[in-house]
Amino acid sequence: MTGPASTFTFRPLDPLEDAELLHGWVTHPKAAFWMMQDARPEDVGRAYMEIAADPYHDALLGLCDGEPAFLMERYDPARRELAGLYEPEPGDVGMHFLVAPTDTPVHGFTRAVITAVMAHLFADPATRRVVVEPDVRNTAVHALNEAVGFVPEREIRKPEKRALLSFCTRERFERAVAA
Repeated sequence: MTGPASTFTFRPLDPLEDAELLHGWVTHPKAAFWMMQDARPEDVGRAYMEIAADPYHDALLGLCDGEPAFLMERYDPARRELAGLYEPEPGDVGMHFLVAPTDTPVHGFTRAVITAVMAHLFADPATRRVVVEPDVRNTAVHALNEAVGFVPEREIRKPEKRALLSFCTRERFERAVAA
């Protein structure tokens, strides 16, 4: 994790091979909003096997200069996570991301990650808008979302949390990263 000259790439998550790595990430205190603090490695593997089998949800491992550095989930918000909680539009894509914990944080790294995640999602011409629903208490991610062009719409109640429903169009993302 060297900084601005870093190269970000993505690969499909392997639920079996990557479960131990992810376990360390999702159970770390900084990942409290991921809601897997008490998960065992086999719980993490099982959760990601379910995602791998789901045609409307997938997980990618983000690499920084070839090393695992973050997790990205992409989902169809009309069918998963937000089904029935908002009015979906054609081209909507839901997203979650989690940066690996580190003892030596690099200033600007998480913003670089979310920028890479958004660029990856918008690389698909069918993606018109990215939808997120972070916990209302997760002020750090709200600031990151705003930095890449997300606009909060409203709070919604999900079974596991109160969430801030936010949207980012391709145009808003492009303006935010060009600034």
